[in-house]
Amino acid sequence: MKQAQTFDELLGQEHLTSVNAPLRRLCEKNALGHSFFFGPAGCGKTSIARIIAKTLDMPFYEFNATSIKIEQLRKIFEQYKNVLQKPLIFIDEVHRLAKNQQEVLLPFMENDSILVIGASTENPYFSLTSAIRSRSMLFELYPVNDDALYILLEKELLSKSILCNQQAKDYLVKSSGGDARAMLKLLEFSSAIETTITLELLKSLRPNALSAGSSELGVHHDLTSALIKSIRGSDIDASIYYLARLIDGGESADFIARRLVILASEDVGNANPQALTLTTSAMTSVSKIGFPEARIILAQAVVYLCASPKSNSSYLAINSALQAVKDGVILKIPENITKINKDYINPHNFNGYVNQNYLSRDLKFCTLKDVGYEKKMKDWLKNIINFSSD
Repeated sequence: MKQAQTFDELLGQEHLTSVNAPLRRLCEKNALGHSFFFGPAGCGKTSIARIIAKTLDMPFYEFNATSIKIEQLRKIFEQYKNVLQKPLIFIDEVHRLAKNQQEVLLPFMENDSILVIGASTENPYFSLTSAIRSRSMLFELYPVNDDALYILLEKELLSKSILCNQQAKDYLVKSSGGDARAMLKLLEFSSAIETTITLELLKSLRPNALSAGSSELGVHHDLTSALIKSIRGSDIDASIYYLARLIDGGESADFIARRLVILASEDVGNANPQALTLTTSAMTSVSKIGFPEARIILAQAVVYLCASPKSNSSYLAINSALQAVKDGVILKIPENITKINKDYINPHNFNGYVNQNYLSRDLKFCTLKDVGYEKKMKDWLKNIINFSSD
């Protein structure tokens, strides 16, 4: 496949490559500074770096952070030491740059004798030093959308005179997970076998659709967040889908189970106290059983949580109380509930409730909700207090 030579030729990242996109405008004004791209595999990070070098008419040097050597960089810096034209240093997997490698780059970035562009499937800002971050811009790339993949596919089929029916085209696009390189590689391998591409041939080479594994930091957090928010929203189908994505992406059963235990307390709470018991049991079970059977236990827990009434009153209460303590609300403990027990009145002797001081001044942290079992708790407290006052 012929590489895109200009921004107009690149498909799928219009927010960076369209006429009015800030990245493109900076390049065309020769004002682009050190930049870092992050996004999924096969979305065009390297292609954009090469287009930038061509647009700015800069010598292009491509490295991978896993194999780059400091001596290589120093030779390039020395080569362009007294030359007006500066090189573009492109570093893939930039999040793997060691601190000493970053320190070598920094002075040359600082005096703008080179232009550094980094790329990664993970957000590199978490692994770069603050000095480099402050001198750089960060641009996110997204999976290539289906429309762009279809256009790219048709161009490739035409240039290589490959025949491909619609079912096969759909599979090439849909099974590639927004990864243009993966789509073109599958086409390349299949066309080496047959000049007429069929769905059966494609599936024999790629039986399952590609998906972004959850081990990549951004994907891991996004999928976990999507699962939690879908359960919180009581959407069973969405929750089961994101559970499947996490499992298929290689996430551990233990991690998923721990997240469900937290959610059972944070988002379901006393609206259904059994949720904490069930998810704790699920966590124990999956640690003993493991995949593939653990998927069933996790699915049961997810469905149960989705179908449970929700309350975050305990979560809000403890956060509010902790903030009060941090803000300096440190109250003297009333003497009647200290160890001395001088004036303590035992509620057991008064039908479970007695009006006495437990705080030296009134504070309010918890508001029970009228939902599920929590409503029963709220009503019980209200009734026992009213009974005591009668």
